[in-house]
Amino acid sequence: MNIPKSIAIDGPASSGKSTIGLRLAERLGYLFFDTGIMYRAVTLAVIRAGINVEDENRVTQLARHVQIDVRPPTVADGRKEDVLLDGEDVTWAIREPEVEKWVSKVSAYAGVRKAMTELQRQIGKRGRVVMVGRDIGTVVMPDADLKIYLDASLEERARRRYLELVQRGEVVKFEDVLAGLKQRDQIDTSREVAPLKAAEDAVVLNTDGMNIEEVMKKVFELFEDCGNE
Repeated sequence: MNIPKSIAIDGPASSGKSTIGLRLAERLGYLFFDTGIMYRAVTLAVIRAGINVEDENRVTQLARHVQIDVRPPTVADGRKEDVLLDGEDVTWAIREPEVEKWVSKVSAYAGVRKAMTELQRQIGKRGRVVMVGRDIGTVVMPDADLKIYLDASLEERARRRYLELVQRGEVVKFEDVLAGLKQRDQIDTSREVAPLKAAEDAVVLNTDGMNIEEVMKKVFELFEDCGNE
């Protein structure tokens, strides 16, 4: 049996990538790696270095030299993984509001994406990883053993996101959540560098009308089928 050692899960915002990816990684005993945390880490490094986030050249230079690593969690504090920035544990620091404010800007720079892609590939080559993002199967790990593209209609994804925010106690309007996701989709699919799209050899799974357990069952079946090939 040729068990998949590298699994790529892509898809648009709020398609369930992180939820499914984490559950699959826990079930398999693999590293769960949401590549978005790398962009948060480099954004934190930029802020700490006092670099103007609008200065693309300086931000890119820092991204090329900073050391970022992602490892299985070593602390039982709710984290999904350890995030190391130049050897320092910044797992929770990358969630700070200032990072949240600037990460979209930093992650849009072509040079930053190129630098982070190289680091992501290095981690992917270790194997036993479920990597989640928007360009994993197409750019980061084009040779992944199993590629899954989780999709859902804009309205379904907005509904899920809206319910998630409400459960957190946030006061939001469904129309605003819908508009926000629509804008995010436009940015992700039209950017020049690594636009969001399903890899040609990815299994596209539309999850409209499916709950987490149903999606998880289907994803694990895909894992088993891949291993039996």
